[in-house]
Amino acid sequence: MTRIVILGAGGWGTALSVVLSRARKPHEIALWARNATLAQALQNHRENTAYLAGVRLPDGIRVTHDLPSALAAAQVVVGAVPSVHARAVYAQALPCVTPEMVFVSATKGLEPATHLRMSLVLAQVLAKGGAVEPLQRIAVLSGPSFAAEVARGQPTAVVLAAQDAALASLLQEELSGPSFRLYTNDDVLGVELAGATKNVMAIAAGACQGLGLGSNPLAALITRGLAEMMRLAAALGAWPETLSGLAGLGDLVLTCTGALSRNRHVGIELGKGRKLPEILAGMRMIAEGVGTASPLLALAREHGIEMPITEQVDAILHRGKSPKDAIREIMDRPLKRE
Repeated sequence: MTRIVILGAGGWGTALSVVLSRARKPHEIALWARNATLAQALQNHRENTAYLAGVRLPDGIRVTHDLPSALAAAQVVVGAVPSVHARAVYAQALPCVTPEMVFVSATKGLEPATHLRMSLVLAQVLAKGGAVEPLQRIAVLSGPSFAAEVARGQPTAVVLAAQDAALASLLQEELSGPSFRLYTNDDVLGVELAGATKNVMAIAAGACQGLGLGSNPLAALITRGLAEMMRLAAALGAWPETLSGLAGLGDLVLTCTGALSRNRHVGIELGKGRKLPEILAGMRMIAEGVGTASPLLALAREHGIEMPITEQVDAILHRGKSPKDAIREIMDRPLKRE
């Protein structure tokens, strides 16, 4: 029986613990919570009322705040912590890492300070612990997957990408279940870029709704947003087909249209005229697109890639531009070929 540890007891980490407990192969699952009070409540009451209310945690899942205890004898470590905290959590876990462990990053975002993807952040931490070729031990999980729907057993298809095809196939067999279908992919770069970029596009989509706009603007936003995602991914060496798959177009459509999208919610409220600090103060969970917009734009500029939607979202979030002015500026850009 494979021992799996999930780092992060927010909505996504909790949902993963639930869906992996239903995998076709039996597992021993531990869920680590950074907050000791949350860990105790989850262990005792078997429901994450703060982040995933209404979903019962199966009795076989052990919840703990003790990181060494969680990681003891673990074979698969799944990272489901916000991108801004990922490096610190992996560094905290480093003394407990063994050569046999493999890692699955399930975080969609870039590290704000470095613009690095999560697999590279994790690889840097593992290298400090003496790991040789750490990227060969890392896979990334992404795709259209609202935590609440995954946890409730609704059919979900996602992608698992790894440089090592054998590792991807192994994890695909271990983690797939009746309602959780995993496809494999070698394009780690493309999968991670897609997962980070689509969150920014979802803020723009929400702003359109908050302004009371209809279906035409949303269709244009999704299509041109995908074009931005593909330009950046291609410039960095990703595969175009990855952006048209589950991690790209699939997750983009879900996040831009789904009522459960936190990033879309932020955009809706901005479109209604509310200020970002006020919106974030009323949210328990992190909307990754808020912290990703600036590093994503910086990454694009480093490679000479034009990303007008991302640029306007960043201006709305961090420079006080109104969503109405941002849309007008996009519509007034010089005409060009598609």
